[in-house]
Amino acid sequence: MQKLSMGLQPGMPARVLHADAACLVADKPAGLLSVPGRGDGKQDCLATRLRAAYPDALVVHRLDMATSGLFLMGRGADMQRRLSRAFEQREVHKRYVAVVAGVPAADGWSEIDLPLAADWPRRPRQQVDRANGRPSLTRWRVLGPGPVPGTTRLELEPVTGRSHQLRVHLLAIGHPIVGDALYAPAPVADAAPRLLLHAAELQLAHPHTGETMHWRSPAPF
Repeated sequence: MQKLSMGLQPGMPARVLHADAACLVADKPAGLLSVPGRGDGKQDCLATRLRAAYPDALVVHRLDMATSGLFLMGRGADMQRRLSRAFEQREVHKRYVAVVAGVPAADGWSEIDLPLAADWPRRPRQQVDRANGRPSLTRWRVLGPGPVPGTTRLELEPVTGRSHQLRVHLLAIGHPIVGDALYAPAPVADAAPRLLLHAAELQLAHPHTGETMHWRSPAPF
């Protein structure tokens, strides 16, 4: 598969799209942790960087290190609880853009309904587990051809929010995400310098006013 050149810049800063007394929305670059990891070398992360400017910002959800896009934090413990509850009750609507290997056959929105569970011998990998997995549902549709021949650009809507859900679901239907070093076959993983998955839209009721808030971030690929 032809390789995509993107001219990535190490240490690319996060862009703050929204900040008020209740919440904070930033655009996370690929390759940056959402929250601190284990070990001294994994303390630099988006949450820590944002707290340098907004000391009361608290984590509500996470994006994989390899994924870029919209990241939400609550300002103070009460707003964090309200926003976390909204995620748990599926009141937060998220859409992603991905580039996958192959050309999926689809007309309009389709669904991937496959239960997921941890692949314990190969952590942090997840896997489809029809016997013991948690119910997991992804909606998807084709947006058009991808930036590399033999790839397709998709819009994704995770109805549930399992770890690595989009990556494992797309692998399960035979269309792994380009640049996915954890799940894709080597030719697909090596076709891009990063995982081609981006959190492009976020919509929710403002935790203080109830106003519908809608943020968008164009995919950088």
